[in-house]
Amino acid sequence: MHAFTDGRLKHVEADVLFVRWQQGRDVCARDELFERFEPLARKLARRYAGREPFDDLLQVASLALLKAIDRFDPDRGTAFSSLAVPTILGELKRYFRDVGWFVHVPRGAQELALNVQEAKGRLSATSGRSPTAQELAEYLELPVEQVLDGLYASQAHHAASLDVPTDDGHEDGATLADTFGAEDDRFERIEDALTIAGCLRGVSKLERRVLGMYFLEELTQAQIAERIGVSQMQVSRILRRATDRLRELAVPERGGTR
Repeated sequence: MHAFTDGRLKHVEADVLFVRWQQGRDVCARDELFERFEPLARKLARRYAGREPFDDLLQVASLALLKAIDRFDPDRGTAFSSLAVPTILGELKRYFRDVGWFVHVPRGAQELALNVQEAKGRLSATSGRSPTAQELAEYLELPVEQVLDGLYASQAHHAASLDVPTDDGHEDGATLADTFGAEDDRFERIEDALTIAGCLRGVSKLERRVLGMYFLEELTQAQIAERIGVSQMQVSRILRRATDRLRELAVPERGGTR
């Protein structure tokens, strides 16, 4: 009975403070209201702690609390929390939607990611472990695939610097950037192919044909000789003359000197 009376008294005192602020613009009354309901803003901000710095979340929640104080009308007979809670949560969600994303994500995916993360926090607090996608789906009454989409979308909140050292147990100073890609030897092959293509214009048509059969078709000199109707010795001479010419042309083609 005493607790009920004390709670009712505090409610009346809060109403008096709201009147003093809204009708008399008593800044002291507004400050007292903020101090009285600040724990509510802190509690709601803590729901999203871990994804963004808590101080930033608390600032957003505190500004939302002041907005709710300015908008509340005690004459309607409703509790201040009925306005303050959705106002603060709305501002927190808007903060994540508009500010807290490093990659552009569609509005629907943002809302889904926030709902999934909020449910994940609640279930983790209850069970003491991270919930499975199936448990999240049952809690949110959504398909598992949609929950997985929300979990993937939430990864766009943060971006890792490519200069961050890798945690692979090695003390070689490797960074995250070093783990992406590798040297592709095909670039050198492409350069060689372009060089050869340019040089082939400096040999005769017959020489180009013999070079193609020998290096591309991998025919023997005897097979080439039979195909073009000459002796094997002549094929050998053609190959030697053509390759010597290509070596001569390749040096200036690559920008070197003879």
